[in-house]
Amino acid sequence: MSKEFKRHRRLRSSTNMRALVRETKLTTDDLIYPIFVVEGNTVKKEVPSMPGVFQVSLDNLTEEMNELVRLGIRSVLLFGIPKEKDEVGSQAYCSTGIVQEALRQIKKEVPELITIADTCLCEYTSHGHCGVIHDGDVQNDESLKLHVKTAISQAEAGADIIAPSNMMDGFVAEIRKGLDEAGYAHIPIMSYAVKYASAFYGPFRDAAESTPQFGDRKTYQMDPSNRREALREAQSDIDEGADFLIVKPALSYLDIMREVKDRFDVPVVAYNVSGEYSMVKAAALNGWVDEKQIVLEKLTSMKRAGADIIVTYHAKDVAKWLSE
Repeated sequence: MSKEFKRHRRLRSSTNMRALVRETKLTTDDLIYPIFVVEGNTVKKEVPSMPGVFQVSLDNLTEEMNELVRLGIRSVLLFGIPKEKDEVGSQAYCSTGIVQEALRQIKKEVPELITIADTCLCEYTSHGHCGVIHDGDVQNDESLKLHVKTAISQAEAGADIIAPSNMMDGFVAEIRKGLDEAGYAHIPIMSYAVKYASAFYGPFRDAAESTPQFGDRKTYQMDPSNRREALREAQSDIDEGADFLIVKPALSYLDIMREVKDRFDVPVVAYNVSGEYSMVKAAALNGWVDEKQIVLEKLTSMKRAGADIIVTYHAKDVAKWLSE
């Protein structure tokens, strides 16, 4: 037998050997759990297209947060669903808006949790777009003023991190300037820097009740065919003051995540989006895949591609599996 080949299997010989040489490790510290907060009382409504994910009202929110703490999850990303929507999304920046109330409640009752506020208008506008509409188009600069107001109101309510997701040009610069002038220079910005116009967002729009009432978001979110544009977007956000860079979606964009990681020296966040979650859930419920193994492999691939942090609806399940 030839002795010229390499014996790679030596380092795969047992569970302990594989653990010893493992290059990429997933922990609960990596996880951010997204949650949808609604107005009303005693609401805990499962999202039909996202089994295991719920819209919750404030009276059920503390129980949800305590569960996260028990599981070892340290961070939560908040999305709000107001009862009333209007053309300019005024509930997004109202001091008594649903996200602002949720932030105050969490900071009072579960202060150890890191609270991240999604900063956008699409859940709050009657047309479902992320900014102000004139002549059927989203107005960039006019919308920025409302995003700044939203970010400041979220910081005032106790957000630890502002996460703008609107993809307007200049959104990080304007929000950074607004936060600094309002006395919140210490609040970091987790920018949705690389956000593609993806078909994987469908279940999220059910959960957040934010489906556009006309057209689509392709004039502000990115074309899935583009790679260099992702690096330009990320560079702009770094220049404007972003402290974290999000790549969204994650699974179909691992190549982009690796390039962002190699190029920029800030924490990179993978957003494991709703469509990615729902596909696995549907297959698991039909007995077609081993959900635990599929999810852990999927999230590990994101870390291997460069993610430091992962936003995922699987967070609770992953925390339970990792503690076994």
